[in-house]
Amino acid sequence: MNADRHKRPRICIVVAAPLTLKAFMLGHLQALAGIAEVTVVADFGPENGAFPWPDAITRVAIPIARPIAPWTDLLALLALFRLFRQQRFDLVHSITPKAGLLAMLAGTLAGVPLRLHTFTGQVWVTRAGVMRMLLKSADRLIARLATQVLADSPSQREFLIAQGIVTASKSAVLAHGSICGVDTARFRPDAAARERVRRSHGIPTDAIVFLYLGRINRDKGLRDLAQAFAEAGTRHADAHLLLVGPDEADLRDALTAAATGCAPRLYFAGATDRPQEYFAAADVFCLPSYREGFGTTIIEAAAAGVPAIGSRIYGITDAIVEGETGLLIDSGEVRQLAQSMRTLAGDTSLRARMGERARERAMRDFSSTVVTAAMLEYYEKLLAHHAD
Repeated sequence: MNADRHKRPRICIVVAAPLTLKAFMLGHLQALAGIAEVTVVADFGPENGAFPWPDAITRVAIPIARPIAPWTDLLALLALFRLFRQQRFDLVHSITPKAGLLAMLAGTLAGVPLRLHTFTGQVWVTRAGVMRMLLKSADRLIARLATQVLADSPSQREFLIAQGIVTASKSAVLAHGSICGVDTARFRPDAAARERVRRSHGIPTDAIVFLYLGRINRDKGLRDLAQAFAEAGTRHADAHLLLVGPDEADLRDALTAAATGCAPRLYFAGATDRPQEYFAAADVFCLPSYREGFGTTIIEAAAAGVPAIGSRIYGITDAIVEGETGLLIDSGEVRQLAQSMRTLAGDTSLRARMGERARERAMRDFSSTVVTAAMLEYYEKLLAHHAD
């Protein structure tokens, strides 16, 4: 290896969905291409041209299914093994559970010297019985096959250590947390976007807008949010709830019913490629989730000057400073959530003060510049240690 120090290291990033790269890794990839030869593996399809790719990045299409799919998984494992053997990467880095399991298995079998996985939250936290055991065992196997692991928040790392998934010596967190940080030039206060989004949904400019942005599914606590809104909304007739994101579990009817008398002020915007405009339109961001690796959307809201209400669970407790940048509630506690919504709906100065502090913290600790620099430094240390 010492004789090859003049060569650029070869790094492979493996994910299941290309959108993971778009959401979390584009900034890292662009910076990483400056110091290494970079290949990305994902289940690429027609959406390849939907967003820009750095010219220096090599893309390889391998179908990696998110759900359990034995035949597809076996084919993906074999394809990854062949790719790793042919390309002789110095480092393979996987993100998301299925990509992690397949990439760490293939990397170990192919003799890749550095195998890195990033944990972004644990599906098994909200499962029970045999499924919980299987999913937890898969995470434990990923960690054992990896030479190093990252968690995207300090509290998630502590949880993984306590659960016996990872060891302290083998795990780390980049900077203050987050996979990618937040583009603070993109996510910022924007009066024009605020007015435009509200007008498009028929929401008054002086209304109080509570926002959720992300995947619409049960683990995010959205039924709790709809019920809490029904309670808070009866006392604040100017309060509106805007849900933005793909409805993965067909929950629209159930959430509308849960909002009861306030349902006319509940809006479903669907998926968006302009999340920054919705954050700019909001007064309070809500994430009453049951599991979260790190509340990236909370930091995106913070960068836009929007305080948050979130669950007191690992991951989210790193994203919200209680009483300073937002409020924390116990997950599943609808009354606490409703009370927090009423508190912020009724206090303009508190919202403004929390929003200002949230933006300052986002820019100082979680900007994409800070996290990308931490990622490059981490890669360089791993590669230098291996070279020695």
